[in-house]
Order: sequence, then C-alpha cells, then structure tokens
Amino acid sequence: MTNYCSIGKFVATFGVGGELILRHELGKRTALKGLEVLYLEDKKEELLPYFIEAARSKADQELYIKLEGIDTKEAAQKLVQRQVWLVEEAFHQYAGKSAPISLLGYHIIDNGEDIGEILEVIEQPHQVLCRIDLDGKEALIPVHQDTLQKIDNSKKQVLVQLPDGLLDVFR
Repeated sequence: MTNYCSIGKFVATFGVGGELILRHELGKRTALKGLEVLYLEDKKEELLPYFIEAARSKADQELYIKLEGIDTKEAAQKLVQRQVWLVEEAFHQYAGKSAPISLLGYHIIDNGEDIGEILEVIEQPHQVLCRIDLDGKEALIPVHQDTLQKIDNSKKQVLVQLPDGLLDVFR
C-alpha cells in the first residue's frame, strides 16, 4: 500500500492559463524539479493523480504550478483550497531536513514509552502539534522547547517529556 503525505494546498489561481499557486510546508524553497505527479483529494480518502506540466518557485513557501489538462482560470479555480499530496518517497526527497513536516512517520517517545506515530504536523507560532493515534483516539501532542528532549533521525524518533496527566486527557 502506498503512503501519501500532505505538503500544503492550492491557495489561488495565477493568470488566465490555468496556473495555480501552491503554498507548501516543505521547509525550503523548491520548484519540485523532477517531480512528475502530485495527488489531490477528490472525495474523502480518495486521491487522484495530476501530472505536472511546469513548476517554478515563487517564494520560500509558495510556487507556481501548471497541471496537465488544466488550461483555464476557471478549471484551475475548482482546485483552489484542495490539499496537495505526494507519495511518501517523493515527500522525503523534497522536504527540508529541519522542517517540522519532515517528522511525519516518526514515533513520539515519552519517557521511554512509544506513544504513537506522527500522522500530521500542525505548525503554530510557538509550538508544533503532532497528531497521533493514541489507543484508537486522536491526540495532539505539543512539541516545543519545554517538552522536546531530542530528535533521533536515525531511529525516526522524537523524544519528549510531556507534562503529567496530558495523555490522560486523550484516553
């Protein structure tokens, strides 16, 4: 089974030829050079492939992208606000190593106990929230200077020391 990672979403159209602006969380300026396909959610949990005709960097977190078959502003407008996904291998190729989104797939270890795999990373001004599945329930784990002890890239682990009782809220 193929795993996919969300990198951001289309935020606007550009021009009249069907170009879109993609706001991404890859943690570095990129034009996705060499990437041929990305995926958009058509229905809940159903991703459709879209082939990239051209892409160029706009800013650190934005790029212009032209998709095959999307040739008008009206066609592009239908894709605005849609989440953009990459296959996991491509995601790791384009994500910056220090970007919070690169923690997807890592496991959170609280005082030696593996509490779950990071399924989503939500960036906020003073902290990062990592969504995990804790005993069948969704839990948001804060990762900031007070809770983070170490990130072990070789073991794909985020070592934290969470406040007493935090996990009880989700159980």
